[in-house]
Amino acid sequence: MATCDQCGRHENLPYNCRHCGGTYCSDHRLPENHHCPGLENWDDPKGIFASDFDDSVRNEGGRSQAVFDRVNVNTGTGGFLGYFRNNMTFVFLGLMWVWFIIEIAIFPLLVAPQNSPLWRAVFVLTPQHPEYVWTWVTSIFSHGGFTHIAINSIVLYFFGPIVERRVGSMKFTALFLGAGMVAGLSQIGATILTTSAATGGVVGASGAIAALMGVLTVLNPNLRIYLYFIIPMPLWAATALFAGYSVLVSASFGIGAGGVAQLAHLSGLGIGLLYGYLLKQRGERAPEQLQFGGGGRGGPGRRRGPF
Repeated sequence: MATCDQCGRHENLPYNCRHCGGTYCSDHRLPENHHCPGLENWDDPKGIFASDFDDSVRNEGGRSQAVFDRVNVNTGTGGFLGYFRNNMTFVFLGLMWVWFIIEIAIFPLLVAPQNSPLWRAVFVLTPQHPEYVWTWVTSIFSHGGFTHIAINSIVLYFFGPIVERRVGSMKFTALFLGAGMVAGLSQIGATILTTSAATGGVVGASGAIAALMGVLTVLNPNLRIYLYFIIPMPLWAATALFAGYSVLVSASFGIGAGGVAQLAHLSGLGIGLLYGYLLKQRGERAPEQLQFGGGGRGGPGRRRGPF
């Protein structure tokens, strides 16, 4: 027995959507009934189930043939980008750990020691040099230590695939990177405005991951999670605790109290809540329970949703 990702109903004979990889009941098995992101890949969604063919299809040199060739080469069952379809969560996880090893071991050994000006210019988004635009991205994958990256990895591992299946890998990538950059820039911007001597910097994917948490909180606030793998609670309660703690600490001790970018967390969460609201207006919702590892994956030969 499985649970429909759209309505949460238990289904003895579930249907698996070949476009997004979701599990649905008989009422929501068709792509248009569960707002499948795969529909966005079609040039003419209203003609998906039409039995006729237009002139561009009959014409081998027509636009439809060109689009088909381009999609098949880049993202089709044999295309290179097919590996990334519905797998961007795991791509980001891998990048985080590879970059972390470069950050703490390879770069300090071969180029410049940790916390040197050159090291900071590569890995840290700082209020001293916000014009270093590459750090807007590199700082997302840099982390302040093993505990920092481990916690972010766990949350991303569970929350990321659910959001990615709902919005598609392209929008998921934009959300993750966009929220991460805005969160970091918000933190250093506030630091510049509120302190006489702008010091410190921002590293970590916490802002981006907070955005994923915000999306899921809006889509299904009662989604059950286990805090510290022990304490069961609905997602809305965990989100409220997360936001409340960040607000309390920021108001009491400052936006960077304890070496934690509290404003970055709140900025990322705000972006996720807003985007989740927009998705909910379109009828999207999250599944009733988390799946270990987030379910199926894409890759060549397995069309599991849009890239």
